[in-house]
Amino acid sequence: MSNNIDLKKGLAIPISGIAALKTKKTVVPDVVALKPTDFKGLMPRLMVREGDKVVAGSPILADKKFPDILLTSPVSGTVAEIVRGEKRKLLEIRIKTDEKQESLDFGAKEVEELSEAQIKEALLKSGLWLTLVQRPYGILADPAMKPKAIFISSFNTAPLAADTDFTLADGFQYVQTGVDALAKLTDGGVHLSLFADTCLSSPFHKIENVITHVFSGKHPAGNVGIQISHISPIKKGETVWTISPMFLAAIGKLFSTGKLNLSRKVAVTGPAAKEPAYIEAVPGIPMKDISEFYDNSAKDIRFISGNVLSGDSIGEEGYLGFFADQITLINEGNHTELLGWAKPFRTKVFSTSRTYFSWLTPKKKYTMDTNLHGGPRAFVMSDVYGKVLPMDIFPVYLVKACMAQDIDKMEEYGIYEVLPEDLALCEYVDPSKINIQDVISQGIDLMLKEMA
Repeated sequence: MSNNIDLKKGLAIPISGIAALKTKKTVVPDVVALKPTDFKGLMPRLMVREGDKVVAGSPILADKKFPDILLTSPVSGTVAEIVRGEKRKLLEIRIKTDEKQESLDFGAKEVEELSEAQIKEALLKSGLWLTLVQRPYGILADPAMKPKAIFISSFNTAPLAADTDFTLADGFQYVQTGVDALAKLTDGGVHLSLFADTCLSSPFHKIENVITHVFSGKHPAGNVGIQISHISPIKKGETVWTISPMFLAAIGKLFSTGKLNLSRKVAVTGPAAKEPAYIEAVPGIPMKDISEFYDNSAKDIRFISGNVLSGDSIGEEGYLGFFADQITLINEGNHTELLGWAKPFRTKVFSTSRTYFSWLTPKKKYTMDTNLHGGPRAFVMSDVYGKVLPMDIFPVYLVKACMAQDIDKMEEYGIYEVLPEDLALCEYVDPSKINIQDVISQGIDLMLKEMA
């Protein structure tokens, strides 16, 4: 079964620096870092100490609320450092890798012969349960629950996003195994969304045991949250799970080989990247391991784990996030421009409106930086959000309800349907320069606190 959904709203940001479809190097890191902050809702309890020996698949920490949920090591080595922040908040567990990479053997299994409980047990023990994201709120999936359905987006429309067909070219048999496993965890089926422009050429159209949907349109058409809102909107009291194709393949590898393998192709992109391409890496690699892709002698590059709209700024000393398959390198926009708003002939600046003449060159790519082109100002009523957000919600009213901490209004205007990334484009086009994603994140935190 399939249906076609054409999204009229959205925006393709024409930023330069897309990665060429080639793997430039395999990163063999000296140190990797696991960050509990990558997992919303995780209350970490450490299971290792500095100096402990670990192998790939060894438990590093557990969740205090759900002790069966484990974060496991992607590599073998020695726990080198445990980094804490204010009030001893656990920020990172750094593992020094060894030459001989070893893995725990969880045992290869035939998914068809396993029960729902056995599949859950395998995912929990291996640490792959953390790859499932529960909506609303984007938190850890509750092992005791059965979701309404499971949703997967096979494509990503974010700026300079990794090409999923390329990154998974060698592992589509594992994707099918992952789908078959997850299908046993829900009665509502596994929903797989394809991109209309590539659905016939993509190997994803051959995946079986799924309910297929075909989406067309600009970003955020590839966001699974946008897709859910058009397939089966989340109502109060309902729960759905989502997972990325990258982790779907990791689940397939677990059942096929019996070992945890979190290796992935990562797109190194952005205007500040030299010869953008892909690398083979595990989560948690340091940015210094991709030094051949940039020249930061002027200390003016922002290192982003993810895309420019919703990724995390991690700095040159930072580490790749657990969920990231993209690194974006972009110059800091710390310069000022005299009377920039009064210069109509600005051929090097992109405008979402027709303020400048970028609309005359729709195929042109721009060397963008992080300059906001203005400062925060009054939050006025506007229709700019509605032009880029293809959801049946009221984004302006939702943002204001979050600011006012009005839970009733937040429910009324769609808090159950969104995560911060879904409104990232609203933040990009916002003339008031408001950090909308932070506002939505704080609103979700309030809901989790008050509605628990």
